[in-house]
Amino acid sequence: MPHVHARLVTGAQMARIDRGAMERGVSGIRLMENAGHGAARVLDDLVGGFQGKRIVALCGKGNNGGDGFVIADLAASSGASVTVFLLAAEDQVKGDARHHLSRARKNGLEIDEILESKDLERIRPSLSNASAAVDALLGTGIRGGSRGLIAGAIETLREAGCPILAVDVPSGLDADTGRADGVCAAATRTVTFGLPKIGQFRFPGRSLCGSLHCVEIGLPPAAVADEDVTCQLIAAHGGAALLPRRPPDTHKGDCGRVVILAGSTGFTGAAALSAQGALRSGAGLVQVGAPESLNDILEVKLTEAMSRPLPEVRKHRCLALRARGDIQKLVAAADCVAMGPGLGTHRETVELVRRIVHDIRAPLVLDADGINAFAGAPENLKMRTAPTVVTPHPGEFARLTGLGREAVCSDPIGSAQTLSGEAGVIVVLKGAPTVVAVPCGRTYVNPSGNAGMASGGSGDVLTGILAALIGQGLDPESAACLGVYMHGLAGDLCAERAGEAGMIASDIGAALPGALRAIETGADKNRYVQFHTLN
Repeated sequence: MPHVHARLVTGAQMARIDRGAMERGVSGIRLMENAGHGAARVLDDLVGGFQGKRIVALCGKGNNGGDGFVIADLAASSGASVTVFLLAAEDQVKGDARHHLSRARKNGLEIDEILESKDLERIRPSLSNASAAVDALLGTGIRGGSRGLIAGAIETLREAGCPILAVDVPSGLDADTGRADGVCAAATRTVTFGLPKIGQFRFPGRSLCGSLHCVEIGLPPAAVADEDVTCQLIAAHGGAALLPRRPPDTHKGDCGRVVILAGSTGFTGAAALSAQGALRSGAGLVQVGAPESLNDILEVKLTEAMSRPLPEVRKHRCLALRARGDIQKLVAAADCVAMGPGLGTHRETVELVRRIVHDIRAPLVLDADGINAFAGAPENLKMRTAPTVVTPHPGEFARLTGLGREAVCSDPIGSAQTLSGEAGVIVVLKGAPTVVAVPCGRTYVNPSGNAGMASGGSGDVLTGILAALIGQGLDPESAACLGVYMHGLAGDLCAERAGEAGMIASDIGAALPGALRAIETGADKNRYVQFHTLN
């Protein structure tokens, strides 16, 4: 199994888990109190200690507002000057939230009711000199965007110049999709409770959350286990256990023999970058098979990898159908084969790919034009007897499946799950974030990476990484998860060193040894999400 840190849930799944906790004797009041305590600790860190600080809390009438009352009460008891605005009449606050509202009042907090749009003007002066604001207006149950008075309050919050702590999700954000159909607050930090939500890892949700802090609230493990959660977050820590180990007497042939079939005229860089990704990820021997007239170019580009000239389509400088026999011999001893980067879409090359896919008995990583060769017929991949990993970006995914690109992007997890099940392949759907799906129904979301990786050739490096990890003996599911995490982590290391804008694919490849070392030593802290235990 890959290294995972937490299940990723929808708002409805989290609500059922909460109910399951209460059915097992954990009161809603206690869950809310634990949530508020966890959020207050994050807020205290955000403002550098509560003593003498000014905190403004905007609370709705639901449970999200109840969390806000707990936070406000704790901040006040720790020396902060706290102002609470309730965007409803007090008698509309029910249940556990009502309990914490009453307790906050008994402890001396004043609650200012905001009932009409004109009353919103009372909030602005408080926000103008606040050390931080607490957004506790709307939680994970919202669908279809905010409206009316709450939308006005969110807009007022958006105009504040102070740091904002969002409770569970920024108000107005859909916790399932990461979309904001109406106005949505943008947080400096978001504290989410129990388990992280899928929408917090999809854009624009990830950007709107600021940095994400997931705090334990005392959920019984059985309540979590009862919910059938198939989506998981790839862990920041734990990958070290998966990294291939090398005994002192290891031979290069013991570290994975990888064959990469790639390149055509104008695309020798794709072949070279895939080879770099494989070598920098620990592959012992890498051979690149490419059209014969491009071999001299690859001899210059490749130093550590071997090149193998293959028969080509005359004048087109792409692989010919008659290369099949040579390729069969080339891949016979391979521990993993990668095919597709820069191959081109000439009809002979396409037919070659379709046939060679079924000749290869080793695990296969299929990328780019290797995927395009099966456009409209992904079910043909199911006939392979060895494991297959496909690594499409949304455009390639759309061509492969016939789905529109917009449909793929609107539901990447569901789309990847469907393709994986129907074609019997592991799907690495590249994007922000990258999603990994396996035929049994499990999906994984990758938290690493940044916008600087949106550069030509980045995906070719990933292809080489995946082939190298599989070639070194990792099961394809673990290799897919560890590979996409390594790839993103290498990009993060590049961004830390030199920024995002000038990052190129070869920078990512060069940073892979540092990423491997960070994973090995446990120094691979996540740049976006932190997990906090209950104490």
